Amino acid sequence: MEVRHKSMKAFGESLANANEQLKIINNESNLPHFDEKYELVGEGELHASNIEIMQVNVGKMCNQVCKHCHVDAGPDRKEIMTKETMQICIDILKQTDIPTVDLTGGAPELNPNFKWFVDEIKKLDRHVIVRSNLTILKESGFQDLPKFMANHKCEIVSSLPFYKKTFTDKQRGDGVFDKSISAIKNLNELGFGKEGSGLILNFVYNPVGAFLPPSQEGLENDYKRELFNTHGVVFNNLYTITNMPISRFLDYLVQSGNYESYMQKLVDSFNPSAATNVMCKFTISVGWDGQLFDCDFNQMLEMNMDHGAPDHIKDFDMKKIENRRIVTAQHCYGCTAGAGSSCGGATA
Repeated sequence: MEVRHKSMKAFGESLANANEQLKIINNESNLPHFDEKYELVGEGELHASNIEIMQVNVGKMCNQVCKHCHVDAGPDRKEIMTKETMQICIDILKQTDIPTVDLTGGAPELNPNFKWFVDEIKKLDRHVIVRSNLTILKESGFQDLPKFMANHKCEIVSSLPFYKKTFTDKQRGDGVFDKSISAIKNLNELGFGKEGSGLILNFVYNPVGAFLPPSQEGLENDYKRELFNTHGVVFNNLYTITNMPISRFLDYLVQSGNYESYMQKLVDSFNPSAATNVMCKFTISVGWDGQLFDCDFNQMLEMNMDHGAPDHIKDFDMKKIENRRIVTAQHCYGCTAGAGSSCGGATA
């Protein structure tokens, strides 16, 4: 497996664990707590509603080490979901009508039971999203996956920081852009990204600095024009996602002296309309070891479900989960700033 640039610790030692991150995130005494700001929505406390997505992190191992990665994924990570935990997820899906399963990592394809898991989910007629980094599809031993995912009608969502090589390689590593374009061409040949094929290929844009993403619609038009004109590739949708002040991006903010100004920007850009559609309302996040979280970002901060909801999938209780109060902290401002941000892009 080829690694495009050297694996690294995501943080300095002071930022190496979730508790230290939370101390920094929640230490902005001059900023209102997120819960106070959420009162502007007029719904009271932030609670979940109908669960539409089970997002499952099947492992933190990845063939890349991206600068913005909030999972702190890389080739040296050993956390991998077992087949037994996957089976519990399958059993829960059998008992519920959750329509979508969103597979994340790391590179989810690196889990040795990835194909089996997808097979079992599709047997239940559920929609499967695979958050692929694209380059894994060009690695030896994984080149059959595009056809496998086409046969199973998986939706592929991939980070592509920009439509130009320089910006993409700066964020994801030297050579990643060219390899990604090659993978996209292979996916297009199978029908992914082509109108009427039923095979969805979506991209994700993350800013490379301490600023909010631009208009999702306008940037999508730019991506489609430039990628088609320059490389002859197509895709369905572009999602703009705000960088959350956690993990590697938090390290960047602190080291570059941008942390306080970035947090102030998120607070000042709070949008009640975006806040009404935050993804934690309709999503449950399952960690690689079966622990339960309100969202993928809380998972990385080790902030389990609380307020009476189960904190592990072995204790799954749909009634308690559907109406649970969401666990919040100051990083939640990232999902409610500007046009909003979720794993499905802007929310307002």
